[in-house]
Amino acid sequence: MESSQHLSLTKPTVDLKEEYLSFYEEWLESQESMVPWVIKKDPANFAAMVQFLNDSEQGINLPKGWVPDSTFWLINQDKRILGVVNIRHQLTEFLLNSGGHIGYGIRPSERRKGYATKLLSLSLEKAKELGIKKALVVCDEDNTGSFKTIINNGGIPDSDFIEADGNIIKRFWIDL
Repeated sequence: MESSQHLSLTKPTVDLKEEYLSFYEEWLESQESMVPWVIKKDPANFAAMVQFLNDSEQGINLPKGWVPDSTFWLINQDKRILGVVNIRHQLTEFLLNSGGHIGYGIRPSERRKGYATKLLSLSLEKAKELGIKKALVVCDEDNTGSFKTIINNGGIPDSDFIEADGNIIKRFWIDL
């Protein structure tokens, strides 16, 4: 990451529609899993998608068993969306095992440039503002980049969680 880059988190906004659609299309073209889950939200009705994300933060119209969550886009000084983070305000049993407080992803063309470490760092500040004292951050065992990102942000390993399909989730706590 160039030190001259000014990176910040912004709430989803219709003002960044074209940039977000570029971000979304890049994920589709990569055929990779979209992480965090909010990227999977169809942006065809962009204003409705942004409203859904804002409602989720306020706890409005949440599916049964879901908790309020805040979504932010990582942007640079040119308003290019480099990544997305979703911060869950509380943990359910599912989130405690394999979701954590914070899920994040960097657009495929912008990986391995240090953006994930900065995104998680900025996300931890937001989590602290939400009143979270210890954040749980998880990654798949084979996701070396995420593993390093979490460790670089103070992650303390906890017990792993093994999903029904055998996938191993590495779990880390970060004191805020």
